[in-house]
Amino acid sequence: MAPKTARARRLGIALRHHREAAGLTLETAADEINSTRSTLSRYENAQTLISPATVRALLTSYGVGSEEVAAAVQLAKDARKPGWWVSYSYLLDPRTIDFIALEAEATAIANFEPSVVPGLLQTADYIRGVMRGGPHTLGDELVEQRVKVRLDRQARLTADTPPILDAIIDEGALLRPVGDQSVMDGQLRHLVKMAELPNITVQVIPLSAGYHRGTRGSLHILEFADPEDPIIASVETVAGQMILDRAGETRTCTKIMEHLRSVALSPADSRAMLLSVLKGR
Repeated sequence: MAPKTARARRLGIALRHHREAAGLTLETAADEINSTRSTLSRYENAQTLISPATVRALLTSYGVGSEEVAAAVQLAKDARKPGWWVSYSYLLDPRTIDFIALEAEATAIANFEPSVVPGLLQTADYIRGVMRGGPHTLGDELVEQRVKVRLDRQARLTADTPPILDAIIDEGALLRPVGDQSVMDGQLRHLVKMAELPNITVQVIPLSAGYHRGTRGSLHILEFADPEDPIIASVETVAGQMILDRAGETRTCTKIMEHLRSVALSPADSRAMLLSVLKGR
C-alpha cells in the first residue's frame, strides 16, 4: 500500500466532494466506471492510489468542469511520483513511512518531545546514540542507514521554501545523556544554532512546570498549504506511532499543543536555558 501523502489525501477528499455534489452513492458512482463500492471507498480514503485515467472517468461522470478535471488528473499524476523515502521502505515500518510522506509535504510542523531532542533537530551523533539505545539491537550498518533517513528528513528545514517548525522540548530531554558529553554538547549547540533560523522556534518546558499534559508522550501536528487538507496529528505509544486524522482527535491534540506552548518558556528564555545547561555541563 502506498503512503497516504498529502496529495493523495487531497485527491481523495476532492473525489468524495464531487461525488456527493453529484448526488451519487458509492455504489452508483462505482457502477459508472465498472468498479466496486469498496474500491471507490479506498480511492476516496487514499488507501489505494487511483490512476489519472480513472480520475478523469469518475469526474466526467460526475459532470465536473474540464478545468477541475484537469487539475485533479494532474494531482493524481503527482500523487504517484515516488518520494525520496521510498528507497527506505525496507528499513522502516509502514506507519513511519506514512508519517514521513506526510511530513515531507507539511508547511507547518509542531513537535513536542518529553524525553529526547526532536528528531528534526538531532545531530548525527545524537541520532546514533538514540538508535543504539532503542528497544531493538541494531548493527552499525542499520544504525547508519537510519541516521541518513533522519538527516534526509531534516534537509527541508534549510531548503529554499522550508516548513515552519515549532519545537517544544521538556527540560528533562536536555538533561538526559545520550552518548558521551561531547555528543550532548554538540547537540545543545546545534539546538541554539537552529533556533536562530527564521522558520524555527524552540521552546523548553522547565521541570518547575511540574506535571503537564504532554508528560505522557511525544506529539506531532502537521499542517498543509491547501486549506482542504485537514491537519494530521501523530502520537507515540508503547505500541509505536499512531497517526490521527479524525477531527475530534486532531482538535484534542491541537489543544494539548496550545497548552504545552503556554507552560513553556519563551523562545528567548528557552535559548538562555539551553546556554545555561551547556555552560553547566
